[in-house]
Amino acid sequence: EYITVGGHLDSWDPGEGAQDDGAGVVHTIEVLRAFKAMGYQPKHTIRFVLFANEENGLRGGAKYAEEAKTKNEKHIFAVESDAGGFSPRGYTFGGTPEQLQKLQGWIPLLISYGVYQIVGAGGGADISPLNANLKTPVAELAPDTQRYFDYHHARNDVFENVNKRELELGAINMAALIYLVDKYGL
Repeated sequence: EYITVGGHLDSWDPGEGAQDDGAGVVHTIEVLRAFKAMGYQPKHTIRFVLFANEENGLRGGAKYAEEAKTKNEKHIFAVESDAGGFSPRGYTFGGTPEQLQKLQGWIPLLISYGVYQIVGAGGGADISPLNANLKTPVAELAPDTQRYFDYHHARNDVFENVNKRELELGAINMAALIYLVDKYGL
């Protein structure tokens, strides 16, 4: 049984892609680093995936889901970061109403990391094929959106414009959610 966490490597032409989606790549790597640092032994296999070609047709996410289906893999959850490295505020979720309710029950455990809502508005782009093809529950980190379109696909989407502390909060937030899903299931 697999839990997938990821972001995508490609970006749009004008900038470096630090927010879209360098932040998601860093979040993914930092979740792995945090689990290794604490010696966490997961109950399920956790895959850390750096998807490719999100900006041009979701080909990496589609291929990942296709391979999972071909290999008859059971994916119990997938989460991604593709909305920038800003302060975390919540998650969007795609799954059953019962699964959403369980996730929402964990908000008191996540609120100290900045999460105050989990809404049933789907998950991230790269993991959407897992939901569509395998009915995998999916979530996407939903950071504060006030500044996102100041950088999205723009020349100033550069490393210098990423706040280190906000980026760290997003990563630990994702690690906490993955831990809860791994330990208690959906």
